[in-house]
Amino acid sequence: MSEHRVLIVVSLAASLLMVGVGMIVALLPQRVLDLSGSLQSVSYVASVFALSYLMLQLPIGNLADRLGVKPFLILGYVLCCVSGVVFFYAGSSQTLFLGRFIQGAGEAPVWALGPALLSLAYPHAKGKVIGIYNAAIHTGLTFGPLLGILLFPTGQGNLPFLLFAGLCFSGGMTILLFLPHTPSTARPTIGQTPRLRQLLRLLKVRDPLVTLFGILLYGAGYGVFVSVLPASLALSKGFDNLSIGIFFALFYVAISVSQLIAGPLSDWYGRHAFMIAGLAISALGVASFAWFPHPWTYAPLTLASFGLGVFCVSSMAYLNECVPASLKATVLGSYYLSWGLGYFLGPLLVGRLSDIASPMAGYYLLALTMAVQAGVLCLTRVARSGADPEAE
Repeated sequence: MSEHRVLIVVSLAASLLMVGVGMIVALLPQRVLDLSGSLQSVSYVASVFALSYLMLQLPIGNLADRLGVKPFLILGYVLCCVSGVVFFYAGSSQTLFLGRFIQGAGEAPVWALGPALLSLAYPHAKGKVIGIYNAAIHTGLTFGPLLGILLFPTGQGNLPFLLFAGLCFSGGMTILLFLPHTPSTARPTIGQTPRLRQLLRLLKVRDPLVTLFGILLYGAGYGVFVSVLPASLALSKGFDNLSIGIFFALFYVAISVSQLIAGPLSDWYGRHAFMIAGLAISALGVASFAWFPHPWTYAPLTLASFGLGVFCVSSMAYLNECVPASLKATVLGSYYLSWGLGYFLGPLLVGRLSDIASPMAGYYLLALTMAVQAGVLCLTRVARSGADPEAE
């Protein structure tokens, strides 16, 4: 039991938080749409979150490498709790956006520092434990919408946001009381301290740079799925509150299951094949969902979600293996910096193209870019294997 303590504690805390996130994320797009009447404004649900999320990734990762993960994890849960209180009292779309900004700052350490800590605690099973942690996050996100439907079937009122705040507080207390204190994620040797410039030098290398662009596309897809896409489904396919809740549940289940499968498999067979396959599968699902009537629309969207999860865990483990122990939290900060940039820009671009061109223009562009990126990753893998016969 003690050998799995770190994994159990951080996964349980993250699950509690994400149950609350899953419950409110299905409500926010419609709330903003009701208050503003614009699909473009709905894209800000993701983009405002991503703004604070982006700003904090590298600073928090570097500080956690120096000072330890636990204080920053606790701070993240506290900020998420505060955001829930802001949502509860919000009477305008601007106040909702403020809450999302605070929430983004709170979730930044939760998403990045958990995998960094686990990669050091379980160095020989990185893909497996990161997959379990990410699956725990998305399991919470899966049950959140279902719990929201059960407790608040009409989706009205502000009580879901107060419950979200309580779940965030519970997750923070779990970390405070049960996670062992770690002075730093790195435990550097004498004369060796984490340096951000070391990471920047590494990220000039071709393979990590190519991977980071794929991570940006993964963030764009994720942001679109939790903001613009639900509103598009409501407008074009007639999805009601129950249908949107089912969509979110399937989205998170697919990401959870895919990471539990792809994480350990990528430990055994290498990361690149799973990164390529994940992007290709996502491109296929995003490009084809408009062809299917409701409820068959769920099938290609769930397929795309599965692909996103496969790419997520394999790319995270790959990037983690590119750096020494003294930069584990920092490199995960760079991962979620790229993810957050895509999460910020993707919904804005898709929402804008939906307003000025055609409803599917942005989705087709996203699918095409994912397919091209899968091809680029395939070419870099072939080039890498040719240069080094022992490479994966």
